[in-house]
Amino acid sequence: MTQVTTPALQAAALGHHYGPLHVLRDVTFDVRGGEFVCIVGPSGVGKTTLLRCLSGLQRPSAGAVSFHGAEVAGPPRELALVFQDYSRSLLPWASVVDNVALPLRAAGLRKREAAEAAKAALHEVGLGRADPSAYPWQLSGGMQQRVAIARALAYQPSIVLMDEPFASVDAQTRADLEDLVRRLQVDLGLTVLLVTHDIDEAVYLADRIVALAGSPAGVAEVVEVGLGSARDQLDTKLLPRFAELRAYVYRLIRGARADQATGN
Repeated sequence: MTQVTTPALQAAALGHHYGPLHVLRDVTFDVRGGEFVCIVGPSGVGKTTLLRCLSGLQRPSAGAVSFHGAEVAGPPRELALVFQDYSRSLLPWASVVDNVALPLRAAGLRKREAAEAAKAALHEVGLGRADPSAYPWQLSGGMQQRVAIARALAYQPSIVLMDEPFASVDAQTRADLEDLVRRLQVDLGLTVLLVTHDIDEAVYLADRIVALAGSPAGVAEVVEVGLGSARDQLDTKLLPRFAELRAYVYRLIRGARADQATGN
């Protein structure tokens, strides 16, 4: 008998509109426990709106979102978010360790316990030797985003949602952060859902890719990546399978948009 496992996160016929502007239509997919899923689509397609609905920050106009089988009515306790703009998500007047400890203190942990957990999370993201009393504005962009990731991990979530978290850093830092998040996902057994407009990034990171296209946006296809758990910025991207997937996802997005425009 095949055992049916409840998805960690599920969108069912999700739709959203802002007044007369319809952004999402009939978006249906799931995220399995311990899986790395990327949502990819062109800028302006509605990826951030979808992520806000999935996280419980925004109520969808239609359909439903479920977290481990329970309908989402607000941000679930076991869910953490990492945003694109670290300069806005981090508190500039608080130290690095206090920024990471913030959700732990809000959850009721004592100051010393929260600080110890925050330092452990900073170590996980490669900032174990950084000065925990430094302020975010004293760090590079890549280090600030590591602090934001550490804050998400310190809360010990079962699932992390990330909204284009590497878009504001340079190419080398982006590659380093991609590898960091992929390693943390595997080592900690996290479920990760990451939104990006970068097809290469989606193919490199994901176990499955949800390709969004159209206006209003829908799921063109959910693509199985099949590149294994060990990824390398050079070797993986030189694989013929990587090039095939990149072209396939690009055609999905472009093809679905062309069909929408021509009415086919």
